[in-house]
Amino acid sequence: MFVLSHVLALACPPVPPPQEPVETAGKVAELVVDADEARTRVGRAADWLLSSQRPDGAWGAGAIDSVQFTGFSVETYYVFQYAANSLAFLALLSVDATPERDAAAMRALEWLLASRLPKRGNDWDVDCTWAALYGFQAMVAASDDPRFQTEALWERVNARGADLYALLENNQEPLGGWGYYEGPVVSNRPTWSTSFATACVIPALVRAQGMGWKVDPEVAARAVRYVDRCRLPDGGVMYDLRPLPRRPGESIDNVKGSLGRIQVANWALRRAGLASVTDERLREGLEAFFEHHKFLDVARMRPIPHEAYYANAAYFYMFAHCYAAQAINELPEPERAGWHRRLRAHLAKIQWDDGSSLDFPNMSCMQTAGTAFSILAFQAGIPGAKATL
Repeated sequence: MFVLSHVLALACPPVPPPQEPVETAGKVAELVVDADEARTRVGRAADWLLSSQRPDGAWGAGAIDSVQFTGFSVETYYVFQYAANSLAFLALLSVDATPERDAAAMRALEWLLASRLPKRGNDWDVDCTWAALYGFQAMVAASDDPRFQTEALWERVNARGADLYALLENNQEPLGGWGYYEGPVVSNRPTWSTSFATACVIPALVRAQGMGWKVDPEVAARAVRYVDRCRLPDGGVMYDLRPLPRRPGESIDNVKGSLGRIQVANWALRRAGLASVTDERLREGLEAFFEHHKFLDVARMRPIPHEAYYANAAYFYMFAHCYAAQAINELPEPERAGWHRRLRAHLAKIQWDDGSSLDFPNMSCMQTAGTAFSILAFQAGIPGAKATL
């Protein structure tokens, strides 16, 4: 999955949570984080993004900064950075505007526009997909934002969006999904994909069609069919589409191993207009998320991918919470506040004193991506906050 880690912790006065967890009947009570406290935490996270942004507008490094990824193609380090920077840009667009934040967003956008297009790394490494998935979303959001509507800038945004869409179209595998490694057959068009990578971009494809972009409706339709076919009768979502899910028991295809995939799949398919994603299905997915949350907790910060129970990986954590927040907002409005209150507790408990968030202790881009996911999740539950995904 998306492995976008250590950036220097920047000076920021420690701010204690609004209420420390307390022992109650042998269990640790959740933090109580209301919308006002969420705004404060978003502000701290945004401050971290501003403080850690480089003068050229980027975050992190486009070169190897972890021994764990020595076997990957050289291109992978750059595409991870591009994807993480796209997420950071989306997060900055969602927060309340200030001159400093607007300037940081403009620098980030300029870096995304001026940097070279991502490429496939080698025969098996197709991690350029992550840059295309989140870069495309960033361009769709920028094109729809009044801050970037000067004619010259708007044309550049739309041109880069078209280039990233072309990369998506070329790398959509025959079954309709997007992945980041090659499959059983090495070919120009990849032959393997995953449910979560595919789902995360579907709403942006739908949105781009509505904005008049030259997006083939069949590209989104194939992606929708792929994700829909990954859904299982017990509510779980397969990691990747296969004739039969992985063996029963402690499998990644178990509900306990697909807590984040359930959320992003439900959100994406609901946005695409699939009638089978009912309010009740959304509620069931969210109840499973909170009931089995301990499996995400125990996986977070483990250095080896998929080493936790049900093959959960550390980097599932922030992704899962971001898309759980989006799924909540597909429910009737009166229900949302209660769900967001439960979700915020799990975001707040892992936010560092400097405002950043991290789930996978590895490459520098992970801290950028984790903090961005945190902002997007918090913002989804703040009344009046701008939605950018």
